[in-house]
Amino acid sequence: MEFKDYYQVLGVARDAPTEEIKKAYRKLARKYHPDVSKEADAGTRMKEINEAWAVLQDAEKRAAYDQVGSGYQPGQDFRPPPDWDAGFEFSGGGVPPHESAEFSDFFSQIFGRMGGGGGARFHQGPARGQDHHAKVLLSVEDAFEGATRQISLRVPKADEQGRVQLETRTLNVKIPQGVTAGQLIRLAGQGAPGHNGAPAGDLMLEVQFEPHARFRVEGRDLHVTLPIAPWEAALGAVVPVETPGAKLEVRIPAGAQSGKQMRVRGKGIPGASPGDLFLDLKVVLPPAQTPVARALYETMARDLAFDPRATVEAAP
Repeated sequence: MEFKDYYQVLGVARDAPTEEIKKAYRKLARKYHPDVSKEADAGTRMKEINEAWAVLQDAEKRAAYDQVGSGYQPGQDFRPPPDWDAGFEFSGGGVPPHESAEFSDFFSQIFGRMGGGGGARFHQGPARGQDHHAKVLLSVEDAFEGATRQISLRVPKADEQGRVQLETRTLNVKIPQGVTAGQLIRLAGQGAPGHNGAPAGDLMLEVQFEPHARFRVEGRDLHVTLPIAPWEAALGAVVPVETPGAKLEVRIPAGAQSGKQMRVRGKGIPGASPGDLFLDLKVVLPPAQTPVARALYETMARDLAFDPRATVEAAP
């Protein structure tokens, strides 16, 4: 997928204020609107112009675009980095379906996943404030133990000149034990203020997990690679396994091979139905860096008469 430079489409600088962007859009719309334009590519150009305008006139979309598109050039191959939008606070309930359908795949890849796009709402009487939405990255350890974490969110806003700025606010958030990826934590009253004395909206925090050096999370299940020595694999052994929630002793059956998966029930992320722990065994050979180690390997080569390739060929 190619990166789209919306600033180039409208012919404005990246730091252009909203009023300048509006003037550029209107000028191009008068030139390329299919009802009045004689340009051969008017329909295509107007679609590109409308898409660029939909992004750059909205403070939240523009801030998100500036964040994820930093450093890209027009036409360059583009894929949004995983969790690029974590820590952004957006208003509204997401991009309306008709916008995602009307515009390009590039637009959908970025804005189809974020909150926002709701715009301001005007009321004559009291009205509850809009709910806000933000994705937050937590550690796997938080899911096992529960915790109170200080979380900083970036809030896109336009300044008096119409230029987008990111303000930061910090909240102390209680993380419940057993939280899972995709779960929402509701912070009452932390959304947009209400109108004419009505209560504020809520802030919905969508939980995702930070990449972990050892563990991979699937729902409530936990996956980890467990290194074992050749003699532990051949003879069987009881080996220690440390998870964020406990220190376990796991029995390795005799004759275990690399790639075998073992399941320890109920030792994944806790909950009413706790997840399981999956151990992917990996046999690790000790290096032959000393005379003793070399002698042991030479004895094995001589006495065991083992051909691993023949074993593979004989397997069904």
